[in-house]
Amino acid sequence: MLRRGIGVRLAVKTTALALATAISATDAPGQGVATGSGLRPGVKAIKCKGRAIPQLEDITQETGIHFTHSSAPENRYIVESMSGGVLVVDYDRDGWPDIYFTNAPTVEMALRGETAPGALYHNNRDGTFTDLTARSGMKTPCFGMGGAVGDYDNDGWPDIYLTCLGGNVLYHNNGDGTFTDVTEKTGVRDGRWSTGAAFADYDGHGFLDLMVANYVDLDLKHLPVFGSGATCKFMGIDVQCGPRGLKGAGDSLFHNNGDGTFTDVSKKAGVDDQRGFYGLTVVWADFNNMGRPDIYVANDSTASYLYRNEGNGKFAEIGLDSGTGLGEDGHEMAGMGVAIGDYLHTGRPSLLVTNFALDNSPLFRNDGKWNFEDVSYPSGVALPSVPWVKWGDAFVDLDNDGWLDLITVNGHVYPQVDTLPSGARYREPKLVHFNQRDGTFCDASDQAGSAILEPRVSRGLAVGDLFNDGNMDVVVEDLEGSPMILRNHGITGRHWVSFELAGTKSNRLAIGAKVKIVAGGMTQTEEIHSGGSYLSQNDSRVHFGLGGATTITSVEIHWPSGAVERLKDLRADQFYAVLEGKGRVAAEEIEPRAKNARKN
Repeated sequence: MLRRGIGVRLAVKTTALALATAISATDAPGQGVATGSGLRPGVKAIKCKGRAIPQLEDITQETGIHFTHSSAPENRYIVESMSGGVLVVDYDRDGWPDIYFTNAPTVEMALRGETAPGALYHNNRDGTFTDLTARSGMKTPCFGMGGAVGDYDNDGWPDIYLTCLGGNVLYHNNGDGTFTDVTEKTGVRDGRWSTGAAFADYDGHGFLDLMVANYVDLDLKHLPVFGSGATCKFMGIDVQCGPRGLKGAGDSLFHNNGDGTFTDVSKKAGVDDQRGFYGLTVVWADFNNMGRPDIYVANDSTASYLYRNEGNGKFAEIGLDSGTGLGEDGHEMAGMGVAIGDYLHTGRPSLLVTNFALDNSPLFRNDGKWNFEDVSYPSGVALPSVPWVKWGDAFVDLDNDGWLDLITVNGHVYPQVDTLPSGARYREPKLVHFNQRDGTFCDASDQAGSAILEPRVSRGLAVGDLFNDGNMDVVVEDLEGSPMILRNHGITGRHWVSFELAGTKSNRLAIGAKVKIVAGGMTQTEEIHSGGSYLSQNDSRVHFGLGGATTITSVEIHWPSGAVERLKDLRADQFYAVLEGKGRVAAEEIEPRAKNARKN
């Protein structure tokens, strides 16, 4: 979290937040809002008009999910503000996404030796979920932050990596509904305060490697005192200290040896973060269509990193040169969550990076050849984001019109802001933007259902078709209290298609594969990712909205192995499973899901 009220942003007065809040609420033209360089004149929010808006309904109580994230009422220490990643993963391969909620104790609990277990909920295929945490063996003993999903041993069953303070955990999926802690055996514990993580095969050897972002060097027994210095103030009130004034923790890249173990190659690869920045979320993506995954690390209060994969086991850091390292006016970002998607249908993934209050969330448009431009204000996504502290986010086609929309969850860091006269509040609403197909987004936050406007202290966000009805749903984990399951009721008459890929020469989960479809004269491209949002994991199935099209003319799959596979004339409103080199079959024909799994 970039504490822009501390140090760099002490010059921004409390009235700026009240002004930004008023502008966002009233859509007043010609007014300015707070950004990294102060007030920006002549900016107007774009409200959605004349289009159908799908309703996102909070159905958490009906699902049987009763998880509660531990929280400290005052959040006196920075580590108490940062947890809350959520993972959507079909861990038992039955074709229905399940959910894992991370958890963390308070500092007081941790010092007493108490833990706060996460929770694994199994999808019952009827709109409800069952807590199977105890049976699964995943009653996490760590101080949890978030995690990522990847099949590290290519046995056909998705494994779960959890990031934690003081030592991460890799759970091997045994294929029978249980998991085994293989952290020490595999060598991926790390041991620092880890936050974001993501799997990808960066060297094309067929096995998933693992990138881990670390935040600050923190000792629970020697914590900075609440409100004790310049980096422990926000708009004149005492708050938790950091991250400024604390030492960065460095990052890790673990190379998969193909034998069930990993080797730390961070320094050799050039991604160990020698500058000691404050890493939060990490994503892999082939940004320039070179056939190799690159790395983006969202850093808090410091410049973010874009590591270009050089193809020889090494990476070149080009964050500043590419335009993704800093905000539009050259200031450092909070760099919390990362959404990635081809929202313009150019075949190139762009980035939305969530940011702290009084700063907008930058939308970095990928113009090719490693050039990105911050188009957050002209696109319409900047202004509504300014008042809030933004966290988890996703590009997702919520209305199935074939164009990626945006959803972001918010929640302040300091409970103490409720005492400010500026209008800032600890609990904040969410943001929903719909793609207008011309490079702009309209704000439908007040039209997409009452749950979007409900003030919450949200952190993680993940998307997936939880109910297999062709509409992408949203799972939100809050720092305080219960999560939120937002069921997407969709738009009548809109079509869709979904693909589940399995590698043979490529890694089994096909992470890094790109799928390009043509339907109704429109071309769309998606890539399978591990990690992202804020410390979270989306459903690994690739979903495309099709609008009115009922047939997919062509499908082109670029596998991580370099192989290219083409399919033609598929029916819409179907789930398809594709095994590399074998072509498509209906998803229901693969039972059990891992029967063709490649063994080491």
